[in-house]
Amino acid sequence: MDAITWNDFEKVEMRIGTIIEVNDFPKAKKPAYQFTIDFGAEIGIKKSSAQITKRYQKEELTGKQIVAVINFQVKQIGNFMSECLVLGSVGEENDIVLLSSDKKVANGLRIG
Repeated sequence: MDAITWNDFEKVEMRIGTIIEVNDFPKAKKPAYQFTIDFGAEIGIKKSSAQITKRYQKEELTGKQIVAVINFQVKQIGNFMSECLVLGSVGEENDIVLLSSDKKVANGLRIG
């Protein structure tokens, strides 16, 4: 594993956001959901997708606060434009558990 500097780490904008909409993503190569995430007034609304259908149902994701990297370049995934990277821990067979706050906090707070 390559070490990074503190300056490298400071470039990564990890923020708290609340999932406000979840949809199926039928055109994805692997089963996935599409998200609309609220990062607060300063950052606004961003879209993302994640292959988390093994562990999560759509209904339980709406209203959930998650951690995402918001300063990646926009990435096209099929017919969808992903504007941020939702973070999670990746277990065996790509079983992903979302990173989230254990207490409700303001959308847009920086992780550091």
